[in-house]
Amino acid sequence: MAIARTESVSEKLFRRLLLLVALGFCVVFAVLIIPPLLANPDIVAAAAGGFVNPFAAGYATDVILCWVVLAIWVIFERQRYQIRGGWLALLLGVVPGVAVGFALYLLMRQRQLKGSGIV
Repeated sequence: MAIARTESVSEKLFRRLLLLVALGFCVVFAVLIIPPLLANPDIVAAAAGGFVNPFAAGYATDVILCWVVLAIWVIFERQRYQIRGGWLALLLGVVPGVAVGFALYLLMRQRQLKGSGIV
């Protein structure tokens, strides 16, 4: 009995932390990205801005490849476990960012796997 309660508490904490990270990133995105994008709505230049120096380019490349890993995972689990809605996570992984798309996918995945009896 105590084990089941510990698991549900940790699941609740897991969900809350994922939501906190996703919402936190949305706030950072809104504060840092939206104002300059409204001032200069050139999306190509904004994307290229992630590659202005070697350090930024390294982080930008990491984010892009993390999105690719997420896409591979979403496609794999759609076929293997019939996880639905991964397209939304991939879309949100582009805007506002991978932190939001990845967190959303983990939340959707957990709910669907738990409902299917796999987890």
